[in-house]
Amino acid sequence: MTEPNTALALPPPPPTATATEVNVDAGAVKLDSLGPMVVNSDGTLSRIANWGSMTDKERETTLRVLSKRNKIRLENEEQKQRDTEAQ
Repeated sequence: MTEPNTALALPPPPPTATATEVNVDAGAVKLDSLGPMVVNSDGTLSRIANWGSMTDKERETTLRVLSKRNKIRLENEEQKQRDTEAQ
């Protein structure tokens, strides 16, 4: 049994875990089986729920659109932060 205030660590990922590497504007991005991160319009992050059931063509199209949209949304969030700091 662990002490009451001792944090439990997660086990490391299995050595057979695979990640797909995709080249996008910002450089190479590794995707696990959960798929890419989505930057929402409010700056929060989420995942694509049906990534595992998408075809390769659907994934390719989604990555192309998502990378452009994420870039714009990240730039908007950075601008909001600069505007907040300037006040």
